[in-house]
Amino acid sequence: MIKRRDFLINTGLALGALTIAPSFAFNSKKNAIGIQLWTLRETLPKDVKGVLEQISKAGFSEVETFGFSLKNGFFGTSVHDFKSMLDDNGLKATSNHFDFNSIIKDGNTDLIKSYIETAKHLESEYVTIPYIVSELRGTSGDDYKKLALQINKMGELCKAQGLKLAYHNHAFEFTKFGSTNGYEILLNETDKNVVDFEMDLYWVVRAGYNPLQLFKEHPGRFTMWHVKDMDKLNPDFNAEIGTGSIDFKTIFNQAKLSGMKRFFLEHESNYKPNPIESAALSYKYIKNNLL
Repeated sequence: MIKRRDFLINTGLALGALTIAPSFAFNSKKNAIGIQLWTLRETLPKDVKGVLEQISKAGFSEVETFGFSLKNGFFGTSVHDFKSMLDDNGLKATSNHFDFNSIIKDGNTDLIKSYIETAKHLESEYVTIPYIVSELRGTSGDDYKKLALQINKMGELCKAQGLKLAYHNHAFEFTKFGSTNGYEILLNETDKNVVDFEMDLYWVVRAGYNPLQLFKEHPGRFTMWHVKDMDKLNPDFNAEIGTGSIDFKTIFNQAKLSGMKRFFLEHESNYKPNPIESAALSYKYIKNNLL
């Protein structure tokens, strides 16, 4: 568990700390509103086709996948059929969360080759590392440096096939190691030419850090975001975008500095009234207030 923090981003704090001019350059005609399918993890495995239809009707045009397996594809749907369902609903799987734990543990390059093949079949841009279990990420700064070396090698494999590798964070990466932390080590030790970062804005704030400061220190590294709000009463919970404590307007104003090219709404808990309707409410706020 991470330490509970009452850390709120507000416009005055963010701009006062950075003293940089807005670099907002996000064009809604060129940049779609995406959704991480984990938001709908309760219903998606039961009705892949129906949930994709709901996502399209809510207005989303891009998705980020999860749950792929060599045996079952996407929840029993083959990659080919899944791509057809996406096409039928005007959706594109720009990024894919694949399980890299066994690759990091065993160095199984055959598995990453299957991920690359799947991503290319879906006409995706990104292969993304979503979560690394504690026993593989280690307990020291040196462990994170070794992890960065492995990530670089996987990034080279993706680049060779015309794809980009991205790393998605939680809060544990911000564990301190002397004057630095795991996330800073990954940012500094990975090759920016082959490894991008997908910043989960909620988890950065939840860990007590300011996304804007990270943009300033590592400009252009955060080419994807997870846009996920924090409940004002209980920071352990999510909230519909615009109803929580994170100042997304200020963050979106620095999209260019971040390097952001794609973002995905994600909502994991505390739905009002249910996952798809919460997602639809967030979509409307993003479209009307952030783009």
